[in-house]
Amino acid sequence: MSESPAGAHGLLQRYLDGLAGNGRETTSGRDGHDGRELGERGEHRERGGHPAAVAAAAAYYAALDTVAAGSPGIASAIVRELADQRHNLKLIASENFSSLAVQLAHGNLLTDKYAEGYPGHRFYAGCDNVDVIESEAAALACELFGAEHAYVQPHSGADANLVAFLSVLSARVERPLVDELGEKNLVKIAAADWQRIRAAYTGQRLLAMDYYSGGHLTHGYRYNVSSLLFDAHSYSVDRGSGLLDMDQVRARVHEVRPLILLAGYSAYPRKIDFARMREMADEVGAVLMVDMAHFAGLVAGKVFRGNYDPVPFAHVVTTTTHKTLRGPRGGLVLCKQELAEWVDKGCPTVLGGPLPHAMAAKAVALREALRPDFQRYAQRVVDNARELAAALAAEGLRVVTGGTENHLVLVDVGRLGLTGRQAESALRECRLTLNRNSLPYDPNGPWYTSGLRLGTPAATTLGMGAAEMREIAAIMRLVLGHTAPEVIAAGAKAGERSLARYTLDPAAAEQARARVGDLLGRHPVYPELDLGLMLAAPWLQAAPSVPEAEPVAGARG
Repeated sequence: MSESPAGAHGLLQRYLDGLAGNGRETTSGRDGHDGRELGERGEHRERGGHPAAVAAAAAYYAALDTVAAGSPGIASAIVRELADQRHNLKLIASENFSSLAVQLAHGNLLTDKYAEGYPGHRFYAGCDNVDVIESEAAALACELFGAEHAYVQPHSGADANLVAFLSVLSARVERPLVDELGEKNLVKIAAADWQRIRAAYTGQRLLAMDYYSGGHLTHGYRYNVSSLLFDAHSYSVDRGSGLLDMDQVRARVHEVRPLILLAGYSAYPRKIDFARMREMADEVGAVLMVDMAHFAGLVAGKVFRGNYDPVPFAHVVTTTTHKTLRGPRGGLVLCKQELAEWVDKGCPTVLGGPLPHAMAAKAVALREALRPDFQRYAQRVVDNARELAAALAAEGLRVVTGGTENHLVLVDVGRLGLTGRQAESALRECRLTLNRNSLPYDPNGPWYTSGLRLGTPAATTLGMGAAEMREIAAIMRLVLGHTAPEVIAAGAKAGERSLARYTLDPAAAEQARARVGDLLGRHPVYPELDLGLMLAAPWLQAAPSVPEAEPVAGARG
């Protein structure tokens, strides 16, 4: 067999040699399966020995060889991340596992191309192929979500929200004032008139879900630029139930009378009736904007239908392309045709040049989401979240709102005498990766918090089901039941309970780690990749130490 470009010691060459010596079997596929039933679980994965899996693995190893030749530290960090994800169970609600096809589409020469503008209207020559890619991604997004128009350039959900905000402001505020002046060229508008337009532009009201009720920091939170761009107001969940009271939301809408009524969340475990939200917006002449970054995959998978699908009702919808949609990190905007002209001006309005390689990866992911098996996946995400919530409650943990209707579960650990930070750290020590989360009216604030946020998208991609959700709940109860806050020994706060430090019973931790290891052994991530092969690479470097960053108030994807 010919030698790979990386040489005799490269990962690709060793992989190819292994295929030749083992009859096309690899370490990840020698048992004949990857722990998931194709067509029923983990649909976008292939068995270790399947030709598509062999090709994807070979491409992955070749890419690592090439990176390692010049930057072994970076290649090593990539391998260590795979090892970390094989070792720890991902329960972060905003994360998932994209297919290797998505990842490969993201890493290619398209990263070299500038393409400001949009298909057929670029500010650079030579964008023919980028036009094809962006047009296909936008068409797929429209087909998948039933949207009138799609814009696939945003680099993130935050960028998508900025594009939507500025598009509405341009269409509803700037354009009428410019038309009054009779001068379409903004550069020629007199300074005094421009100052009047700027004042109107930045003085509009935004009404969105409160951050502590489950809203996102880009929805008018004081630590985000959205609170400077708008006169930002919020609506909250009911203090007792933790649920949105739509009558209370309607009263707030009529009180504030916003330009934009924003619906959507990053930590609210229930569905929202978007038909009612549109009625409220129409009553005060507001634009209805929905941020569906967290539940876009549930909309694409037809789990959220009728009044719970925001696309027919909202003037503009934003989302990320990862999370439940299971694509690359990035964003997109869907809108009614009346806003298309403004949305397509995301660059130069606020975005830098579009990323053609990211749009290519989005197109691959959107096509994957159009397959029937994605609908089955989306339904299982919700089924697993409901099972997990019920199991946690059965274990004696308080589940916020009493359950879930989407992909995420909120747990109150304050009743166990812990902060969210302590619980998050103790569970991570036991191989469960999730994030601490503020709860409604949280006394511990956004850094230490009183809650945990769990999500099922990634575990569902691995092929886990109801039995695994019950086991996860039992492991969590085991760990949290054997975790206690440390008592501060000295200083001004001596005798008080620490909000960060904790003690964890070693025997309970050892048992928990073993049980998580059993789950992951039966449901490995990217089983087509041979981690042992990568860990034996001669260029692999140990991880450097990284100092812990200073606290930042409120950060949640």
